[in-house]
Amino acid sequence: MQVWGVTDRGAVRQQNQDAYAARVLEDDRVLALVCDGMGGARAGNVASTMAVELFMEHFDKGDPDSPEEERMGHAASVANQAVFRRSVEDQDCAGMGTTMVAVLAGPSEAVILNEGDSRAYHINSEGIVLVTRDHSLVEDLVERGELTREQARTHPHKNLITRALGAEPILMADCFRQPLNEGDYLLLCSDGLSNVVNEQEMLYEVIHGGRDAHCCQRLLDIALSRGAPDNVTVVLVKR
Repeated sequence: MQVWGVTDRGAVRQQNQDAYAARVLEDDRVLALVCDGMGGARAGNVASTMAVELFMEHFDKGDPDSPEEERMGHAASVANQAVFRRSVEDQDCAGMGTTMVAVLAGPSEAVILNEGDSRAYHINSEGIVLVTRDHSLVEDLVERGELTREQARTHPHKNLITRALGAEPILMADCFRQPLNEGDYLLLCSDGLSNVVNEQEMLYEVIHGGRDAHCCQRLLDIALSRGAPDNVTVVLVKR
């Protein structure tokens, strides 16, 4: 298992409110997550950084024999409670929250948690599949048939999310299990990438674009070449 990542404030924003962590564990599985903060000039950065650090810390403290979904869910819940408490107690952080997409990838399967609109894709030579479901206004409209996928990409309210870590005292993250075969990839990203780089472009860069170790930077460069109006974060996991 291998993993790479990159984050950048983009071409417009003054601060990077995204955060990520990615590492190979002692048992050769990969643990990685991407968070995209919200809630004002300072608070978004606080929320995403807190969430990443607390998730990784409490995953490490968890029982290694407990089910993967339970261990990840507990780590995410601890992070959620801490971000929520900070938003209530610190006036400068009122209303802050963050998206989260986290993956624990092993040799045959990945467990993926998500809250908000940061995404996880499964990619191999046969194609690209969006594993997670955005918790957003436009995704709800697409599911009801009121918008097409293409219309959703340019909708004026495309950044309005309906769920976020730290917004409520109890976390209601979704969990997905994705089978993995040798040579498969998982790509995690904030909406700063998915809003400006389409799925076929992601597929091309992962499978055909060049060295795996440079893929995240290639995708970031595409986003920057298109004006990168938001922070951009990309993590690539290879089985």
